[in-house]
Amino acid sequence: MESGCKIHNLYLTVLKEELIPALGCTEPIAIALASAKAREVLGEFPDKMIAACSGNIIKNVKGVIVPTTGDMRGIETSAILGAVGGNAEKQLEVLADVKPAHIEKTKALLATGLCEVEIIHGSANLDVIITAIKGDHSAVVEIKNKHSNIIRIEKDGKVLYSKDGQAAGHQTQELDRTQMNIEEIYDFANTVEISDVKQLLDMQIEYNTKIAEEGLKNDYGANVGSTLLKCYGTDIKTLAKAYPAAGSDARMSGCILPVVINSGSGNQGMTVSLPVIQYARFLGVSQEKLYRALVISNLVAIHQKTGIGSLSAYCGAVSAACGSGVGIAYLYGAGMDIIGKTITNTLANVSGIICDGAKPSCAAKIASSVDAALLGYHMAINNQVFHSGEGIVKDSVEETIKSVGRLGKEGMRETDVEILKIMVEQTPGSPVCV
Repeated sequence: MESGCKIHNLYLTVLKEELIPALGCTEPIAIALASAKAREVLGEFPDKMIAACSGNIIKNVKGVIVPTTGDMRGIETSAILGAVGGNAEKQLEVLADVKPAHIEKTKALLATGLCEVEIIHGSANLDVIITAIKGDHSAVVEIKNKHSNIIRIEKDGKVLYSKDGQAAGHQTQELDRTQMNIEEIYDFANTVEISDVKQLLDMQIEYNTKIAEEGLKNDYGANVGSTLLKCYGTDIKTLAKAYPAAGSDARMSGCILPVVINSGSGNQGMTVSLPVIQYARFLGVSQEKLYRALVISNLVAIHQKTGIGSLSAYCGAVSAACGSGVGIAYLYGAGMDIIGKTITNTLANVSGIICDGAKPSCAAKIASSVDAALLGYHMAINNQVFHSGEGIVKDSVEETIKSVGRLGKEGMRETDVEILKIMVEQTPGSPVCV
């Protein structure tokens, strides 16, 4: 019983940690959060800022619109706007209180060169260090590994807080997510008390559906979602692809509506949820069935991303769509055999999709990934599955997931570097050296 309680608490805690609201793409938001906190610690507005970021942060900020700005992009915009109008207490909704006057002030400060950008070499893929300077005083805030995970706060060279507890006077204990597995996730989805997850999932359903509908109704990015419906009709398979794509259309192009994220990503949060929500409506299942399908979808995606890491050259839409494929299979009453085959078939198909930053084409990658997950499920129910030894597929679904984790984290490391080089080359005179 004790072991079962520990397993239950692990998965429930993971869901509570991961399914949180965020306003806009989480990489510029992480910069804005660190910047808002640095300004708060400094106690006055800085006359100089330094934004040091890991390569993957730079990659994911370059092409996406900073929310609330209309059409502004970039690390400098994110950092200055965070200092001007950010509210650090709101975490990943740090820019929720930004007003037009804040935008105008940010534009003026950008023109003065207030913020310098540096690249952090040899660190975690997700690392942001904001230094705010005013005269002889300075404040430093570092976010690492997760988008709202502040690990260090300094003022005038003195450590005020460090995540290891040395300055804060306590130790923090991280969950061991490597213990997660598909069979336990399936059991948890079947047995969890709905009251324990209802609030989280209601928010995911409401927020993510609302931004998808906004993306379908108005002109955002390349309009992948609305194009799917216009050209392919409104059958359930197309709706399952169009809704998350439309949410991404809106989110990548600066829509100010929040989303509930998964694995640190709004795009992944929409991809794990919206196809499942559409299929639940189509099948007319109970609300409880939808909740349990969302539980398994979210956790399968998180399980896969645990081995890959928050940011890499591996497109997170693949793991998220794989999760939604499992959620859809669950709605149809699938057991472990079909679920395992759905995962294997999906990963064998589209694990080669690269992440070249946050931008409008993310919506198309989401649509392609969901399409692959649907194919993977239909293959599975027809007793068709890719076999061990065929490429990266292994003897069990867990071993195949580990293979993909190795591919995304280790195998694509040099790919990640080359992607960033290619992206920086597209901007002559960029101050970032890679």
